[in-house]
Amino acid sequence: MRSLPGLAVLVVALVSGGASAEEEWETLSDGEVKIRVRERSDIPGGREVWAEGVLGVGIQDIQSVLRDHESFRHWMPYVTESRVLSVGPEGTRVTYTRLNLPVISNRDYVLRVVDEQLLEADGTGQFRQKWGSENQALAEREGVVRLRHNQGSWVFTPRGEGKAHFVYRFTVEPGGAIPGFLAGFGQKDAVMDTVRAVEKRARKLASERVAASQTSSGAPRPL
Repeated sequence: MRSLPGLAVLVVALVSGGASAEEEWETLSDGEVKIRVRERSDIPGGREVWAEGVLGVGIQDIQSVLRDHESFRHWMPYVTESRVLSVGPEGTRVTYTRLNLPVISNRDYVLRVVDEQLLEADGTGQFRQKWGSENQALAEREGVVRLRHNQGSWVFTPRGEGKAHFVYRFTVEPGGAIPGFLAGFGQKDAVMDTVRAVEKRARKLASERVAASQTSSGAPRPL
């Protein structure tokens, strides 16, 4: 095994509290990105989200994006602070993320992130990443609600030139009190915002990588 969340972790989805039957999947989107959600009876207020689709960018750059936790604050929706607290065996990372969410108070979470599978040197194979809560690694901060349960995974598989199929799955509990009028708000949009942010960032890295390669080889850059 070689060696976050997710982002993850898109915690605007945590403000949902709708009314699907326990353990029964509810379809929120059946378009290009399929999104399903179900309640988790073992986690107070918890919900599990499953998103699946195809991104229009190669896995190499997606992998680079999702392994660079320090940069999340620059492009991941709602993330205002992102730090790597420590790096362990096989590249396992303990990370801290703080979120500035609309209407409700700020949330944060501490994760242990493991890259279960990286691409081969020639760019083939899958990229698989998972994460789980590691709250004991950092004390809670005053005025910020700690998400005590946060686990999930990304799985990316090549789909032809410059495309990647993904499965994004995560479970969070909201932490603190959530106003009733927010129930069901933003769940689909929060997931889509994160997926599209990953795609946009990966495309930017791909463009920078190609430009750097052309410069180093002396090839003329496109106008």
